[in-house]
Amino acid sequence: MNMTLAFLVFFPMIGALIGYLIGRKNKSARDYWAMAVTLATFLGALSLVGKDAVLSIPAFCGIGLSFHGDGLRITLATLASFIWFMTTVFSKEYFAHYRNRNRYYFFMLMTLGATLGVFLSADFYTTFIFFEVMSFTSFVLVIQEETDHAVRAAQTYLAVAVIGGLVTLMGLFMMYQMAGTLNFDELAIFCHDLEDKKDFYFVGVLTLVGFGAKAGLFPLHIWLPEAHPVAPAPASALLSCILTKSGVFGMLVLSTKIFIHDAQWGMMILALGVTTMVLGAVLAVFSINLKRTLACSSLSQIGFIATAIGMQGLLGHHNALAAEGTILHLANHSLLKLTLFMSAGVVYMNLHKLDLNEIRGWGRDKKLLKFIFLMGVLGITGVPLWNGYISKTLIHESIVEYIHILADAGQSTTLFTIIEWLFLFSGGLTVAYMTKLFVAVFMEKNPYPETLHGHDHGPYMNKLSSVVLLISALILPVIGMLPYNTQNVLAEFCLDFMGAHPPDHAVHYFIWINLKGAVISIAIGAAVYFLFIRQVLMVKDANGNKVYVDRWPEWFSIENKIYRPLLLSGLPFVGGFFARLAGSLTDGLISILRMLIFNDDNGRVVPPEDKYFSAYTDFEADHEMYREGFATSLLLIGIGLTIATVYIMI
Repeated sequence: MNMTLAFLVFFPMIGALIGYLIGRKNKSARDYWAMAVTLATFLGALSLVGKDAVLSIPAFCGIGLSFHGDGLRITLATLASFIWFMTTVFSKEYFAHYRNRNRYYFFMLMTLGATLGVFLSADFYTTFIFFEVMSFTSFVLVIQEETDHAVRAAQTYLAVAVIGGLVTLMGLFMMYQMAGTLNFDELAIFCHDLEDKKDFYFVGVLTLVGFGAKAGLFPLHIWLPEAHPVAPAPASALLSCILTKSGVFGMLVLSTKIFIHDAQWGMMILALGVTTMVLGAVLAVFSINLKRTLACSSLSQIGFIATAIGMQGLLGHHNALAAEGTILHLANHSLLKLTLFMSAGVVYMNLHKLDLNEIRGWGRDKKLLKFIFLMGVLGITGVPLWNGYISKTLIHESIVEYIHILADAGQSTTLFTIIEWLFLFSGGLTVAYMTKLFVAVFMEKNPYPETLHGHDHGPYMNKLSSVVLLISALILPVIGMLPYNTQNVLAEFCLDFMGAHPPDHAVHYFIWINLKGAVISIAIGAAVYFLFIRQVLMVKDANGNKVYVDRWPEWFSIENKIYRPLLLSGLPFVGGFFARLAGSLTDGLISILRMLIFNDDNGRVVPPEDKYFSAYTDFEADHEMYREGFATSLLLIGIGLTIATVYIMI
C-alpha cells in the first residue's frame, strides 16, 4: 500500500477544512496555507515519478476504492498539482478585493483532491465517486461571482454534470452486470476475450456521456463557453487546463482499455472530435470577449485531443504517433491555457472588462505581459519551436499515416483527406483568432481611451504574479525547442497506459514534410484574419472608428433552442404530468377507503389551493417556478451525492 497516493487525494481535502478555519481568523495566513497545500501536493506527485504505486481501501462500501500511480496517471497528477499551485499563487493578488474568498479556497482545494482521485483511480467505481464530487465542488467555482451570468452558467454546468453523470452511472451498472468488474485492467482482459462487442458498445456510449460532457465534447459542450468567461480567471484556468482533462481521462480509459484498437469505436470518437475541433474554432473566431474566445479555443483543442484518440482506434497496432500526439497535446494544452487564462486574469484584474473593444490597446506599453501572452499565442497556434507544434504535428502525421494505409490497401482516402484538411483549417482558425486577441489587446490603439481606466494605482501586477506568469510562459518555448529531451520522454513514459509502443523510427519534427502542415495552417490563419476578421467582423461605428462586432446569430444556440427548453420546460412538464397522475390515483384510493371504511359518501379529496397545484393548470404563468425548482433539484442531487459519499467513506 502506497500512502503517497492517499496523501495526494485526501490531503488537499483536509487542507481545505483547515484553510477554511484559518481564513476565519487570518485571511493572509489562509492564502499562504493554500499555497503550501498545493505545493506539498505537487511535490508528492513528483516523488512518484518513475514508480508504480498501488493503493486499495477495501472497506469502502463493500467494493473498495482502488488507486494506481503509473506513467499517465502520475503525469496527470503532477500536471494538475503544478497548475493548481501556480493558479493558487496568482489567486492571492487576483482575489485581493473579492468577497467570499474563504469559500473559493475551500472548494478549490476540495476540487483538487477530487480531481486527483479521478486521475489516480484504478477502476470506474473510484473514478465515478470522485468525478461526481469534483462536479459539485467545481460548480461553486463557476458561480463564485454570483452575477446573473454566473448563475446562469453555473446552472448549465450543473445540469450537464449531473445528468451526464447519471447517464454514466447507468452505463457503469450495466458494465458491472456484464463484466463482473469495473477494474480497468480486468475490463481490458474481459473485452479482449469478448467475441461480440455489439452489446458492449451501448454500455460504452452511456459511460462516455458523462466524461464527454466534462471534457466539452460536442454536443455536450454547451457549458464550456458559458462557464469560463464568468468564473474568476484562476478558476477558468483550472476548468480549462485540468477539469476538462478529467473527462478526457475517462475517454482514454474507454478507448485504450475497453475498446483498444477498435476501429468502429475510434471512428465514432473521431467524428465527435473533428466536429468539436471545427465548431470550437469557428465560435472563437466570432467571439469578441477575451475569456470567451479562450474558452471556445479550449473547446477546439479538446477536439484536437479527441481526434487523436479516435485515430488510435483506427490505426490499431500502428497507433504510436496518435498515442504520443494524444498525450502531448493533453499536456501542452494545459500548460498553454495556464499562461493564457492567467494573462487574461491580469487584464480583468485591472479593468474589470473583457470586451475587446473596451480593453483594446491596454497592453501596448506592458512589455512583460505582452511577452507572456505572445508565448501562449505562439504555442497554441502551432508555430515551430513552441510546444503546441510538436503535439499537433504528431496528430497530423497520424492522419496522414492512416491515409497511406488506406491507399496501400486500395481503399478510398477521400474522407480522411477531408479530415486532414479540416484539421489544418482548424489550426488556421486558431492562428486567426489568437492573432485577433493579441493585436487587439497589445498592438492596436484604442479610439476610446476612457474605456481603459481601471485600477490605475500601482503596477498592473505584483512581483509574485509576474514570476508565476513568466515561469508558465517560458516553459512553452523550452519544451518546444527541446522536444527529444522533454516531450518524447514524457510520451514514452505514458505509452504503456495507452496500449502503444514507441514509433518504429524517430520523428524528425523540423524537416519540411512536418513543417509543411504548420505552414499551411499559418497561411490559412493569415487569410482568415485579414480577409474575414478585419473585413467582415470589424465595422465602422458612428465616429468612423473600426470596432469588433459579434456576427454569430443569436438564434443559433443549441443551449437556448434545445437543451434549456427540454430540461427546464419539457422535463418539468413531463414530471408534473406524472405527479398529477400519481396524485389523482392517490386521491382516488383515499376516497374509496373513506367510503368503504367510514361509510362517507362525500369521500372525494379536494387538493389544497397552493401555487404548486395551480401550476398544473397554468404552466406558463408559473414557468419561472419550474426553472428554479429544476435548478434547485439538480443542486440537491449534487449535495445528496456528496453527503452520501462522505457518509460511506466515514
